Amino acid sequence: MKNKYLWVSVIAGLVVILDQLTKYLIIKRFTLHETVKVVPGFFSLTYVRNPGAAFGILAGASGAWRTVFFITVSLAALAVLIALVRKSVDRLPLVAFALIGGGAVGNLIDRVRFGEVVDFIEWYYRSYHWPTFNIADSAITIGVGLLAVDMLFPRKQEEQGTAKSD
Repeated sequence: MKNKYLWVSVIAGLVVILDQLTKYLIIKRFTLHETVKVVPGFFSLTYVRNPGAAFGILAGASGAWRTVFFITVSLAALAVLIALVRKSVDRLPLVAFALIGGGAVGNLIDRVRFGEVVDFIEWYYRSYHWPTFNIADSAITIGVGLLAVDMLFPRKQEEQGTAKSD
């Protein structure tokens, strides 16, 4: 893939911009814990702050320790992603790394600014509610899904060679 660093940077940058723009709009237009039902019984926008990781993991840990921990983990993950991008030549993993990296940066910005992450997307059915999340979380999840597809369904050598020469 020609200009892989450019494409990875563009995709990751778009994720960060979309993530931060949507969070900005939520912060400016909603009060904390305010909910607007978009599709009643299924989908709402709910402004919450998550001091923990996915599903609120470590949310109860000490504030300063927790923030330093998550920032350190995010920076380490970004370093690993950069190394993986350098080694990768196939499109699918590069797109996956870009999505994961963009999502990590989006949430890292929140951690540095607020000490916690802004979440607002809420899916639910009756009394079952999926944990509230954001665009960065979505990008990370899609990126991990693409990596899983790439690992579970490897392409033939000829197909990989074609993708490399694009």
